Amino acid sequence: MRVLVAEDERDLAALVATGLRRAGFAVDTVHDGEGALELMGLYGPSAPLGPETLGPFVYDVLVLDRDLPRVHGDDVARRLVAAGSRTRILMLTAATAVDDRVEGLDLGADDYLGKPFEFPELVSRVRALRRRSARPALPPLLERYGLAMDTVRRTARRDGRDLDLSPKEFTVLQILLEADGAAVSAEELLERAWDAHADPFTAAVRVCMSKLRAKIGEPGLIRTVQGVGYVL
Repeated sequence: MRVLVAEDERDLAALVATGLRRAGFAVDTVHDGEGALELMGLYGPSAPLGPETLGPFVYDVLVLDRDLPRVHGDDVARRLVAAGSRTRILMLTAATAVDDRVEGLDLGADDYLGKPFEFPELVSRVRALRRRSARPALPPLLERYGLAMDTVRRTARRDGRDLDLSPKEFTVLQILLEADGAAVSAEELLERAWDAHADPFTAAVRVCMSKLRAKIGEPGLIRTVQGVGYVL
């Protein structure tokens, strides 16, 4: 799951990003509305206004500070809605009056969280928005080949044995389970499980896959399809 944090307070943005990464999300950060629109391909006169987000990255959730510089958070929300983007919006603001919340939701935000906030609540709301995304609904418990993954409690077992996965390993295995036997390319894994600064020529996917295979154990469940990707 990929999240974009748009927050002009750099310390807060870094704190939120670090916490979300520890919770297993791939996170990018920007500090103004223009940067958010650029990453999602919605900035400038030639920006798309069709039914899909056509930027360099497709985000499941945007954590959006309402009072952004350069392009206000309200305008970012309006552009996303106008483009028909599937990205869910969690709006953050220091203004917590009922009228402010109503206005934010009317702009197209899917959820609204006032500052200051408790971090576990932020993580929970981000996860809930992901489950509400326009993609096909997936059950919270994924079970195949003796593997049992609880995507809410973030636990994974094989034949009753706890796999003790890192957040990155959990995310990669979840993507493979959700693919339901289809091949997933290294490029797709890198896009969905790592942040925007990941080097596309890095061995990160291969290294993660090696560790994941070792934890899953024998008989092996992850097969490499040369030139295509990985299949569970």
